Amino acid sequence: MLVSTLDPAPSPRVGIVVTDSYPLEDLDHDTGPLVEALRARGVDAQATVWHDEDVDWADYALLVLRSPWDYPERVEEFTAWLARVGAATTVLNEPALVAWNLDKRYLAQLEQLGVAVVPTTYRTTVDEVARDLSAFPDAAHVVLKPSVSAGARDTGLFRAGDPGALELAARVVTGGGVVMVQPEVPELSAGREKALYLIDGELTHAIAKGALLAPGGGLLGGTYEEHPERVAVTPDEAAFAHRVLAAVDQATGLGAPLYARIDVVDSAEHGLVLLEAELFEPALNLHVAPEVTDVVAAAIARRLASAPARVG
Repeated sequence: MLVSTLDPAPSPRVGIVVTDSYPLEDLDHDTGPLVEALRARGVDAQATVWHDEDVDWADYALLVLRSPWDYPERVEEFTAWLARVGAATTVLNEPALVAWNLDKRYLAQLEQLGVAVVPTTYRTTVDEVARDLSAFPDAAHVVLKPSVSAGARDTGLFRAGDPGALELAARVVTGGGVVMVQPEVPELSAGREKALYLIDGELTHAIAKGALLAPGGGLLGGTYEEHPERVAVTPDEAAFAHRVLAAVDQATGLGAPLYARIDVVDSAEHGLVLLEAELFEPALNLHVAPEVTDVVAAAIARRLASAPARVG
């Protein structure tokens, strides 16, 4: 009887994609518990910094985008990296979905597919923004933000007649961005937004983040700081979240994403509306819903098992 002396094949590796530093008010609470849960399932998982030039990304059978939260300051670098690693291995959520989701003008596409959203215009000049603002009473509140952003960067809540609104618009446009102009949703300003999480298309939990924007521009307390609290989900909200994912699939043809955060608010004026479908790098808030950690790990393990083998 012959006994093989060959070493066993190495376990496929999973990289949980992060960055190298986080502000104290916006820490990554997910990656540590998730890596631990994956390892408990026998998965060779580790955190990987997306801009680490020493990493050979082809060594990973699967990369899961989690918290590369410095990408807004280096969008071109990030999108080039995403294209490069997407050619080398399997990335989730899919690079094509991330590219579609990076620019919030996807909201207009979802609206065309029947998803209710906050009324929004998308402007590329300050003059266009000024015309939009002139349609509001001076005392009315409006929200301005860039279509590519994260963590409420360059997002402001202003009275329509506040010169600060046009100053923000000019900053976004000068940087080559597109300005989104929206009426204030009072329920959103009061902190009634809900973030609904779906893992492999199944609703797992929801949180409320609290109010973030200070009137007159800027953030409450001067920094971006969420205060996540677990909240219940109504049947209407659950159904709405699933409709959003169905519309995303209709728009992209990419099926159910590994993970999704569907931000909604129930507005007296507009009804239940989508604020954002975050399909790229949402904090999962696993420290608020720790039992969901293993649900995410199980979903990653299933995707790993079905990931195509790479040759060469």
